[in-house]
Amino acid sequence: MSDPELIYGKAAFSGGSALPVSIYADRPHVRAMMQDDAEALGCRVVQAAGLESLFAGDAVRPGPVILLDCPEIDGARLGRLAELDIEIAGQGGHLIVSTTLGALDAVFGCLDQSDCQVLIDPSPTERSLALGQVILRHPQHRVNELSEESRLLLLRLAEQVSQMTARLERLLPPSGESDDRSAFRLESPRPAFAAQPQVDGSERLVRKVRAPAPDPRLVRQIIRQRQLRGKFFAPELFADPAWDMLLDLTAARAEHLRVSVTSLCIASAVPPTTALRWIGQLTEAGLVQRVEDERDRRRAFIALTDKAADGMAQYFAEVFSSPVRVV
Repeated sequence: MSDPELIYGKAAFSGGSALPVSIYADRPHVRAMMQDDAEALGCRVVQAAGLESLFAGDAVRPGPVILLDCPEIDGARLGRLAELDIEIAGQGGHLIVSTTLGALDAVFGCLDQSDCQVLIDPSPTERSLALGQVILRHPQHRVNELSEESRLLLLRLAEQVSQMTARLERLLPPSGESDDRSAFRLESPRPAFAAQPQVDGSERLVRKVRAPAPDPRLVRQIIRQRQLRGKFFAPELFADPAWDMLLDLTAARAEHLRVSVTSLCIASAVPPTTALRWIGQLTEAGLVQRVEDERDRRRAFIALTDKAADGMAQYFAEVFSSPVRVV
């Protein structure tokens, strides 16, 4: 392919060019909406075609950003999607995939290389926010003739990311501090070993006793209590998806159960696309991790990291050792 503007990667563009976007969707009306959303943000659509055009390799070389619509997907397309994910990751591109809740686990399982954004039945606003996140990562690409609505979308995205980061940072201790009074310390809560004085005046390193995992029946009871609030008040008043996800994963860990991404989205009590964004933030914060299914490489689960599990254990140990219990 001779046209350098249709090759993945940052080096393919001059500093003043609009961001090239390729669109692939089998449903014509969805393809048209995706194109409208991209052009509204000032991007340049270099290709708009069906999925087979991309997977068969007879399409124009895709741009560095690919918008893909996969409401239903079979085994053959899953394999092709996994190959595309690897290719995009290697070339420094960006992949935004829209799918349905029913197909989420299958799609999520084969996208583990390119830092893909997955959207569930997205509205135009959600799709624009996802594309806006890519644009914010590439400020060297000029976005021309933004409408006031599009500018507000980008500002809203930046604000959402900032709010998520701030809320997650409140779960982590300040850098360099070691406050044992904190019940929810997820950044290496305590050293694994402590110095134990000996009779001769020397010290011996001994492993500290780790807080036991909380009783999963207690965690499930707390989850039910939190869900019960929606019976009497508007659910959005209490939206706290990060905490709801951590609770669900804590119970599942104690029960030796695996949690699919679909199940975790449901447990978060927020729209699936919002839940996926929170899962991404929790992953970046080192609190949750992707776990591949050793029996089926096309499947993946979400689990607590060890430091998150330790933090949750310490939280429950401290809160429920007090006569006044706050959940």
